[in-house]
Amino acid sequence: MSLSNEQVGHIARLARIALTDAGIEAARAKLDDIFELIEQMQAVDTTGVAPMSHPQELAARLRPDAVTETDRRDAFQKIAPQTEAGLYLVPKVIE
Repeated sequence: MSLSNEQVGHIARLARIALTDAGIEAARAKLDDIFELIEQMQAVDTTGVAPMSHPQELAARLRPDAVTETDRRDAFQKIAPQTEAGLYLVPKVIE
């Protein structure tokens, strides 16, 4: 698959990226390389190959679900500029 300069320009406008004519040509060449790589990958016969969630077979280290920190909420509430009913009050930023 190959893109035209007009198509690359259209994509750049949709992405709100300002490109010069030279920039469009450079982006087109890079996109063509990406599409060529995708075509090569799609040409590989993967019949009988099970999908993997990760390229390496790694085991996730598991840890017990236990509380390791002490409750410091009261200490943090004391140093906050404004609190009410256990909540932090912040200035309104959206009307």
